[in-house]
Amino acid sequence: MEEEKQSVESAAIKYGLYTTGGLIAYFLIMKLLGLVHVIELRGFNLFIIIGGILMGMRNFKAKTGGPIVYLQGIGLGLLISAVAVVLFAVFVFAYLQMDNSLMETIKQKESFGRFLNPYILAFVIALEGVASGFIATFVIMQYMKRSHLSNQ
Repeated sequence: MEEEKQSVESAAIKYGLYTTGGLIAYFLIMKLLGLVHVIELRGFNLFIIIGGILMGMRNFKAKTGGPIVYLQGIGLGLLISAVAVVLFAVFVFAYLQMDNSLMETIKQKESFGRFLNPYILAFVIALEGVASGFIATFVIMQYMKRSHLSNQ
C-alpha cells in the first residue's frame, strides 16, 4: 500500500526541485568561472532537465512497482520540467535585478536585445524550458515504452 502513496504531483515537485537545484548550480558555476556571459552554454540546461526527468520517471516507476502509463509519464515529465524551469526563471529574474551587467551583456549579444528586460527574459526561459522539457519527455517516453514492453 505504501507504493500507491507516490503521486505524479509529489514526484514532479520533488524532482522538479532537484532539477532546479541543478540548473541553479550550473548557472552559479558558470558565473564563478566567468562564463555566464557565454549564452550558448545554456544548451547544457537541456541535459540537466533530461537528467531530472529521467531520475523522476525511474523513481516513480520503482515506487509504484510497475511500468509508467504513457500519458502518466508525459504528465510527470512535463510537470518536472515546468516546476524546474519556472523556479529557475524566477531565480534568473531575481539575479538579473541584482546584476545589471549580465542583462547588458545579453542585450548586446542578442539581435533583439534592446527589447529585452528581466521580465521578458524570465518568460522566455520558462517558455523555452517547458518546450524543451516536452520534447525531452516525449523522447524519453518512447524509450520507456519500449523498455517496459521488452520486460514483459
